[in-house]
Amino acid sequence: MSACGGGGEQAAPAGPPEVGVVTVREEAVVISTELPGRTSAYETSDVRPQVSGLILQRLFTEGDQVSAGQALYRIDPAPYEAQVASARAALGRARAAIASTAALSRRYNELVKINAISRQDAENAVVGAQQAQADVAAQQAALRTAQIDLGRTTVRAPISGRIGRSTFTTGALVSASQADALTTIQKIDPIFVDIQQSSADVLRLRQQLLSGEISREGGAARVRLKLEDGSAYPQEGVLKFTDVSVDPTTGSQVVRAQFPNNGGLLLPGMYVRAELVEGTRSNGILIPQAAVTRDERGSPTVLVVGAQGKVEGRKITAPRTVGTNWLVTGGLKAGEKVIVEGAQNARPGAAVKAVPAQQAKPGGNAPAGQQPKQGQ
Repeated sequence: MSACGGGGEQAAPAGPPEVGVVTVREEAVVISTELPGRTSAYETSDVRPQVSGLILQRLFTEGDQVSAGQALYRIDPAPYEAQVASARAALGRARAAIASTAALSRRYNELVKINAISRQDAENAVVGAQQAQADVAAQQAALRTAQIDLGRTTVRAPISGRIGRSTFTTGALVSASQADALTTIQKIDPIFVDIQQSSADVLRLRQQLLSGEISREGGAARVRLKLEDGSAYPQEGVLKFTDVSVDPTTGSQVVRAQFPNNGGLLLPGMYVRAELVEGTRSNGILIPQAAVTRDERGSPTVLVVGAQGKVEGRKITAPRTVGTNWLVTGGLKAGEKVIVEGAQNARPGAAVKAVPAQQAKPGGNAPAGQQPKQGQ
């Protein structure tokens, strides 16, 4: 018999709460690290005079591209032209002395055979002829030195690159021993980027490469750049070398990368953010950062929907983030379901209804029969 006055229907019993999950899967994960860096020129040369004198002419435009061997400055050549002329005259005099001393040596050799002169005089004549020949060699060297100095009155570019401002003007007196450079040339295509990386990270990367945990295509790490304004540099670079010493004050090493720079967009001294693509982990596991919490010891944990739809707490090993995800290296395996949404309704040991993430309904405990269909 039904109760009198029972005008309302009984509510259906509530089902288990819904939680949004992601299914763990293994995939190839590119491992990268973003680090600060500074650009530096591929080659730098300070141009200094190798002879002393007055600058008569500057032969370049500041900021231009110059080629190796291009004339940059002209120093007054008059004193060096005089030195060349003097050295050439001294050489002629030394060569003339050779004929005289050689003839005297020959005559004395004949006379000593008939005892017309002493043997000492004959030997002195031979030595005189040899000295004359040595004088010719010395004067040839002096002439060559004077010619080199004369050639150095035209200051030439030692390397190709972009030339900076001139610190000396026409009429300035310069000297061969001066410390100040006339100008500086920098080769900026290609260009280097010097990155500071923790020595512990460098060691960890080497160990992972040796063990085969991660791999590199082509053997060299790729590097990407973000410029000071946040924009991405359009071309990738390659890792060239890691410094052999560690800075004891910071515990870091300098990692140098090389980038093409044919447009001249990168200039020496610029601050950049370098994304070092260290390698690829073939069996990587990524889970959203929202799925990971920390226990009282600071260890990363997740909630997993196990057998019979029951919640399990799980400690994991997650050494780093990759984008918006955690890279998991231990504690999870492919096929497991990790709770991402609705974790406030899930407790270890409780039964839940697992649905794909972003489909779980807030609260997750609507009465059965009244839940909207998926996609509504």
